[in-house]
Amino acid sequence: GGAAADAASVCHGRPTRTIAFATGELRLYKTRHYACAVTVAKRPGALRPMSVSLQPRGGRPAVKAGRFGRQAGPVTVHALNRCVRVVASVSGRGTATGWILC
Repeated sequence: GGAAADAASVCHGRPTRTIAFATGELRLYKTRHYACAVTVAKRPGALRPMSVSLQPRGGRPAVKAGRFGRQAGPVTVHALNRCVRVVASVSGRGTATGWILC
């Protein structure tokens, strides 16, 4: 309920992909020109290591990492006509995509 609405408000664009993993989920959003990603903990609360990295093909990754209670990010990159690669983790467990949203 509320958590989805909170996460949706941090990224502009339409939700394109949600990838669940053991300790959280990666949420991807896309507009015509930009891609945005946020990592959300499965159980919000205590501070723990979290990170999200979003890289457009041919560009530098945008990274947000640290100790967070609920989410890492958002990170946004210019991705007009470009694939992106995303890496996300919560408490050392995470997921990585190949080149997606091409």
